[in-house]
Amino acid sequence: MTPQRHTKILATLGPASNTKEVIKGLLEAGVNIFRLNFSHGTHADHSAVVKIIRGLEKDMNRSVGIVADMQGPKLRIGDFENDKIALEIGQTFRFDLDAAPGNETRVCLPHPEILKSLEEGSAIFLDDGKVRARITKKGDDFVEAKIESGAALSNKKGLNLPGAVIPIPALTEKDKVDLVAALDMGVDWIAQSFVQTADDVAEAKALINDRALLMVKLEKPSAIENLEEIIHLADGAMLARGDLGVEIAPEKVPATQKRVVRYVREQGKPIVVATQMLESMITNARPTRAEASDVATAVYDGADAVMLSAETAAGDYPVRAVEIMDRICRYTEEDETYTEMMAISHPDTMDGDPSDAITAAAYYVSQDVDAAFIVTYTLSGSTALRMARQRPEVPILCLTPDVNVARRLSVSYGVISVFDPETGDDDFIGPARHAAKIAIEKDIGDKGQTFVMTAGVPFGEKGSTNLLRIAEVG
Repeated sequence: MTPQRHTKILATLGPASNTKEVIKGLLEAGVNIFRLNFSHGTHADHSAVVKIIRGLEKDMNRSVGIVADMQGPKLRIGDFENDKIALEIGQTFRFDLDAAPGNETRVCLPHPEILKSLEEGSAIFLDDGKVRARITKKGDDFVEAKIESGAALSNKKGLNLPGAVIPIPALTEKDKVDLVAALDMGVDWIAQSFVQTADDVAEAKALINDRALLMVKLEKPSAIENLEEIIHLADGAMLARGDLGVEIAPEKVPATQKRVVRYVREQGKPIVVATQMLESMITNARPTRAEASDVATAVYDGADAVMLSAETAAGDYPVRAVEIMDRICRYTEEDETYTEMMAISHPDTMDGDPSDAITAAAYYVSQDVDAAFIVTYTLSGSTALRMARQRPEVPILCLTPDVNVARRLSVSYGVISVFDPETGDDDFIGPARHAAKIAIEKDIGDKGQTFVMTAGVPFGEKGSTNLLRIAEVG
């Protein structure tokens, strides 16, 4: 298998994996970046895990990113008198604002703003789509619907309204408190749930205030419809196929995945494919063939990263799940078809951007001279992101004097990010020697091999990538 995997692995931490021993095992198995799910656990729990990760990061001499995933608004029905009810297809069922426990004919829907936005003919999905209903009548404080599928419903099940832009903010008061706490912990990315419009993104960006990067979760059809405006403001994206797959037809999910991955990549921002990738490994030591194919498809699509959720957070085999995902990614990247697909989908150079022109040139030069790796010196991370956008066949060694930039880049395709306050001399020869030394230390280069390097001269000026050099590991 290839010594360096380009597609990154994002793993969720939880009760099955929040100890130092298991987190170290996950890193050794191939995790590049961790997700903390703020839908569960306390701030103290998450803070303790962050400290473990930072300690291991230092001990293992590598950059490790952390994503804090905000819960977002949770739309749920109320309770039932006997905790659950039986349903019949074709029956009429009422959703209203009455807080009294429900029965076989009605239940509370404690979201008046949602009731107002519903119309006759609108669909209501409950319990991840297991129960589906169609609205037949609307009143001032209720709607009546005909049950189209599903046999049972229980307390506080989730609610989805496919095709509707729901008039509630993406960030709840809980999210705002969690966001501040996560930033104080020093996380690298904030993942924003329930994004529907660019205004949702702008609100989150203002609250983050450059203390972390923002990863928008694409889990609503309205987010896909507003993809260009949303990605323009965001720093990265996560295609959350679980919730999205409830609200759009299953046959549309694969094509949507390919379109989203391609578009976000073209914008030079990292894209994570998430949800149910190795779901059977929550309880089984081996994935299904369909799950292995699903992971491989995300790799073939050119995703920056693939994500494990409950597999590592609450599963019986967290480390093994990472090991298998690592193997799937590596073998897929070795396939000739994969190389061809990356070349076919190669993005155009951004018009009028000298730094992007230099980066694109470095990509082609690296192929012509059979380079073993590509080096980028960067202050902000933008040069490394431009190079990751090219999807080169060789590793991207990114050297940056900003530890936060190094951690944030851990999600980006092919990037081996190194916190490196020293660059060597300012004559562009010293930095090449310095980079070659680090490449040997990181086991991505050997003496005598050729590499391509981009940087800005003078060193230390942000956004000044203007030089390309071919060098040899001495």
